[in-house]
Amino acid sequence: MKVCTDACLFGAWVAREIAGDDVVSNILDIGTGTGLLSLLLAQKNNASIDAVELSTDAASQASENFVASPWKSRLKIHHCDIRRFDPAYQYDLIISNPPFFEDDLKSEDEHRNTAMHSTTFTLDELLKQIKRLLKQNGAAAVLIPFHRNNYFENILELNGFFIKEVMQVKQTVRHTFFRSMYIFTKYSQGKNEGEITIQNEEKQYTAAFAALLKDYYLKL
Repeated sequence: MKVCTDACLFGAWVAREIAGDDVVSNILDIGTGTGLLSLLLAQKNNASIDAVELSTDAASQASENFVASPWKSRLKIHHCDIRRFDPAYQYDLIISNPPFFEDDLKSEDEHRNTAMHSTTFTLDELLKQIKRLLKQNGAAAVLIPFHRNNYFENILELNGFFIKEVMQVKQTVRHTFFRSMYIFTKYSQGKNEGEITIQNEEKQYTAAFAALLKDYYLKL
């Protein structure tokens, strides 16, 4: 299963935030891809997890990964459009690593375009689906490109959400921020802000990154 460092960081960060939280009994993973985020969360929480994926190939891969995992009894893949997903309940936590670069240039690789771009399913549409499927006292987490922060925070407000946590991510100390990790809710509370760098000047993982990923990476 191919994984991205920023997605691993995002999943580990969210898993840490909900670790030991018995209130989180069910989780929805929107656009699960190969199931990475669901598998990361399953290791740190006893919740049941529904993972929705539109792509046939990705849904098939996610299903294989779930079945091969020790948490298969709590993981379920749903091969469908999230807009047509109609569960009998709402969720304590919704997580999503949505297609990036809504308005950026596409590559010539159609498979990469499907994974990394969104033309019909926008961030605003994602938030509308989260609003529909999230419990009133639940929380949602989304990973976005840093340059979309202002836009994302504006549509969060328009959709009635309040930011609880935001973590800005750098590749190295010499780089500018390139990803932002958000946790938000339907109710107002204090906003916590932070930043994390993946590698130091020696191209080694930073202590903060290693602390989050040590339970998932074999060589940390």
